Order: sequence, then C-alpha cells, then structure tokens
Amino acid sequence: MATLSLSRLDKNYGSFHAVKGIDLDVADGEFVALVGPSGCGKSTTLRMIAGLEDITSGDIRIGDRVVNDLPPRDRNISMVFQSYALYPHMTVGENMGFTLKIAGRGKAEIAEAVAKAARVLEIEALLDRRPAQLSGGQRQRVAMGRAIVRDPDVFLFDEPLSNLDAKLRGQMRTEIKELHARLESTIVYVTHDQVEAMTLADRIVIMKDGRIEQVGSPDEVFNRPATQFVAGFIGSPPMNMADARVVGGNLRLSDEAELPLPPGVAAQDGQNVVLGLRPDDIYPQGHGIHTEGGDAVEPRDLTVKLSEPLGNETLLFVDFGGKGWTARMLNPRIVKRGEVLGFHMDLSRAHLFDAETGRSLRTE
Repeated sequence: MATLSLSRLDKNYGSFHAVKGIDLDVADGEFVALVGPSGCGKSTTLRMIAGLEDITSGDIRIGDRVVNDLPPRDRNISMVFQSYALYPHMTVGENMGFTLKIAGRGKAEIAEAVAKAARVLEIEALLDRRPAQLSGGQRQRVAMGRAIVRDPDVFLFDEPLSNLDAKLRGQMRTEIKELHARLESTIVYVTHDQVEAMTLADRIVIMKDGRIEQVGSPDEVFNRPATQFVAGFIGSPPMNMADARVVGGNLRLSDEAELPLPPGVAAQDGQNVVLGLRPDDIYPQGHGIHTEGGDAVEPRDLTVKLSEPLGNETLLFVDFGGKGWTARMLNPRIVKRGEVLGFHMDLSRAHLFDAETGRSLRTE
C-alpha cells in the first residue's frame, strides 16, 4: 500500500470550475471518504486520482511518485465502479483475473490471485458463474475481487453501493469495513450517503462547490463542524437551524423567543448568527433521556405539529421562534398532533455560526 497526496488540485471544464485547488493527504492504510451533494466535485476528484480525467493544475502523488501524466494502468490503483463494469460473457473467475491477463501474468499466477481474493470475499462457489446469474451483492463482491487481485497501492470506490437496496447496503458496508481491516489497504471512497461515510471512514472529507469544507474523523465532523454547511449536511435528522441576533448576552430568535448565549462561543453583541442544535439535544420533558449536567434551558411548552413513530424512537416536529424544529424522543410513546409538551434544550451542545461566513464561532 502507499500514501496519496493531492496538492492544489484543480479541474476546469471550459468556464466551469469543478474542483478548486484542493489539498489532501491520505496516510498509508487509511480509509478516507469523500462526501457531499451532487456536483460538489467528489467523483471528479476520484477520477483524476485514477487517471480517467486530466487535471487542469496541481499534483497527484501516490507513494513517492507524481502520477499526473501516467495512464491509469501505470498508477497501480484499482477502482470499483457504481455499475460493477463486469464483462457479461466471462465467468466470475475470468472477470476477476482479466486485468492480470492483459498485464501478461502467467495462468498459474492469475489462478492463485483469483483464488486468494475469492477466499477473502467468500465467493469461491461463484467462480464458474456469469454475471447474469448473480445478485447485486454478489456482483459487487466480484467487482471488489477484481480490484483485490491487482494488489494495488490505492483502492478507489465510486459510490459502489448506490444500486443496492437498503438492507444489502448495510450488509455490504460491514463487508467493506472488514475487508479494509484484513487488507490494511489505502482506500478513497466516494459517496453521497453520509451513513456510509460515517460508518466506514477513518476520516471524512466534506466537499461543497469544488472545495473542501472540512476534513476530520466522524466524531469531529459531527460534534465539531467547522461550517454551517457541514453541520447541516452531517447528521440524520439534520441539525435544527435558526437565524438569531446576539443581544445583551442572549440570542434573540424572534420577538417572542430568546435563549441564553451558548457557552464556549465567541460572538459580539449585535452580531447576526445562526444557532444550530441537533434533535438529540432537545429533550421532550418526561419522555426523553436527558443527560445530567450541561446547560439545558428550562422546559418550554411547545405544540407538536407532527410526530413520526419509528419503533425505538419518535421524531417530534414543533415550531419555535418562527422555525420548524425536530426533537428526538428516545423513550417513545404515542404523541398526538396538537399536544403540548415541555422541551429542554441543551445549549452546552449547541453550535453558533457567523451568518455571513458560515464559519463556526465555537472556541472549544
């Protein structure tokens, strides 16, 4: 395996600036996920690493080599595509060994590499079948097996699970995580699914409009988002957001709603800000699990506009300060539309962002 380094990487399509000077270092054996909305530049970045897209400027380094001008076959990378890209007329074993065959490897070497990869992925029984005889999950394992046999420096995954149903996606996430642990491989994984990114990656790269918004561990991007965009993108249900103004040490959300300024933030009197608070940190009185300590605001009576029972929890939707807020009830019961409940808000878990720049105002 090897390290991967991107330095001031740019990509232009005519007048459209798709990737804007990104810098990223991936350690040997690290699993890094690129995540963001459609059109943010994550797949373009992956394709430039693979050599499938020319770069406009900057450098791509794999190990100790700058690979800007090398064709894909000479970069010693393997890529797993969303569409699997299996040859329908070949058996599973032939698909897995094809890249080694065109590289001129001997039959015995190919057979050994295919058998080893098949054992790792537990698909030995499928080697004589053709892709049309396989399920979606089995085809994905074959695509990963074809990548493994090359023993690459870097694995690249381009939204590999997006064609699978929800249950199978969960299963394949587990298998990819176990595969990474066994191979100790360097992986760059592109996805639009934050759950995949949070559960699989050592570090997450969150992109927006061709730029990197934040790089950090799943814990860091969830609990210490650097920008309002990251805070709203990571987390399900998404973070509650409300425009506010700092007035006399308080946050004024509207003429009727005011909250104390959260601890650990640097905000000036009169500053326009955005308050963020996750549904997990708003506790329906008497029916949620409220952590001891913190800076919970005394319960406010709010009217439930809608409830979504999900079995082990219930999501409650209320209006506060002229905005719709979501709270998570962790000790669920039936809640009727129009019911009035008291809600604690734990401001020790709140986030504050500058209304103009979107940057976090937290100092700790």
